[in-house]
Amino acid sequence: MQPRSNRFDGKVAIVTGAGCVGPGWGNGRAAAVGFALEGARVFAVDRDPARLQETLERAGAARAAIQTFACDVTDSAAVAGMAQACLAAFGRIDILVNNVGGSAKGGPVEMSEEVWDSQVDFNLKSVFLTCKHVLPAMIAQKSGAIVNVASTSGQRWTGSAQVAYAATKAGVIHLSKVVAVQHAPDGIRVNCVVPGQLHTPMVEFRLAGQRSGGDVEALLAERQKRIPLGFMGDGRDTAHAVLFLASDEARFVTGTEIVVDGGMTARCD
Repeated sequence: MQPRSNRFDGKVAIVTGAGCVGPGWGNGRAAAVGFALEGARVFAVDRDPARLQETLERAGAARAAIQTFACDVTDSAAVAGMAQACLAAFGRIDILVNNVGGSAKGGPVEMSEEVWDSQVDFNLKSVFLTCKHVLPAMIAQKSGAIVNVASTSGQRWTGSAQVAYAATKAGVIHLSKVVAVQHAPDGIRVNCVVPGQLHTPMVEFRLAGQRSGGDVEALLAERQKRIPLGFMGDGRDTAHAVLFLASDEARFVTGTEIVVDGGMTARCD
């Protein structure tokens, strides 16, 4: 990624899921690097701190603006500690990017209750908890921008049964709308980025095992066939939308979403 401006000078951004399951541009990694390159101080959060090393490396000289933090965002006490640690380090929180999530295969018959519950915690409760513990700082400032990363699976069938992921990502989209309207009088904007079928490290390190018996090339070909533009984006495409929604350029944008999917959800088939 290349710096485009200094539009986040003086801003502090928390990015959850700022590491990645493997090498490459995941959504959170790209967002964290993008904010740092454009002037923000970044609190880069991941459950596994080892995953943040490549994030720092990809930021180059801008890594000095990134402070890493280990946190399980499904744990309320841990999330409260995360918010307090960011405030202690930087004195404010201007931006929150909720990027934690992942899918599990199966419909109601095949999926166990334990997997359903873990998906709800991972994909939806995590967003609730970060908003719960970060919003008070934004309310006190009378300003803030929250960007939640959802999925086109929360809008339509995207090729496989993953009922909990679809339901929770739909929940993220609507949670964002409710929080946006509630906190608009506080000067806080809340929006979603809705990525489609991107080529991120998660495809190779997790999804291929779920859907194609570990055949990464077969899965990539299957996903690409659904995309009218004829190629798959990556985490940088998600990050560019995140950065726009978090910026003052989007000052009149709240309670909505940007779909980043190469036209996939516009198709009728």
